[in-house]
Amino acid sequence: MSDFDPADLRVIAFDIFGTTFDWYSGVSEQVSRIAAEQGVTIDGGRFADDWRGRYIPSMRTVNSGERDWAYLDTLHRESLDDLLELHGVAAAFDEAARRRLVHVWHRLPAWPDAASGLARLRRRYVLAALSNGGFALLTNLVHHSGLPFDCVVSAELARAYKPLPAPYLTAAGLLDVEPGQVLMTAAHAWDLDGARAAGLRTAFVERPLEKGPHGAPDRAEDATSDLAVTGFGELADALGC
Repeated sequence: MSDFDPADLRVIAFDIFGTTFDWYSGVSEQVSRIAAEQGVTIDGGRFADDWRGRYIPSMRTVNSGERDWAYLDTLHRESLDDLLELHGVAAAFDEAARRRLVHVWHRLPAWPDAASGLARLRRRYVLAALSNGGFALLTNLVHHSGLPFDCVVSAELARAYKPLPAPYLTAAGLLDVEPGQVLMTAAHAWDLDGARAAGLRTAFVERPLEKGPHGAPDRAEDATSDLAVTGFGELADALGC
């Protein structure tokens, strides 16, 4: 794609896990606390890494047709049950505790620049949370964070997961714009690759701590994008907001 012109944009779509919200800190801290309440000790950071590591493989089984559609809470629950066994603590978690663990993904801290950057961008553009998270999960995240999104577009609506074209095109269709009028903003090269293949414009956002202090996040050079920025404030600068 070439000749990128911000004046052509009408919608900015934002990835959620890692791009807008700090999943690593949110999951690791909540898992450690819930485990302590159950009388066991879990390395929250390691558990968060292991859980996130099953994220893309679990969605791939849906996208490939290996299994019927299942929304992300179901996939997270299946991964959780396996991980509790692997960590040797399954007996400490009853059904209620497991449901609480699945719902830690519904309450994550936003990155510090998210609120102010989104507020600036919203003066000019419609802002959509476009994520593989379920509709309830996204609604809860936006509600508890107070971030100024205009809408949430869940993969659940498309019954397919990013990076397949359907979620991106569903967002454009629901908002009554052409794909090229949507700027997909993410910290992951695979997400931007999928968006670009669906005809969207793309912006890479650096999130150095997305995978915690020891993880290796995607870098700008890993992604082919129309824009590459270090945060939502710089994205607002680049788009003249």
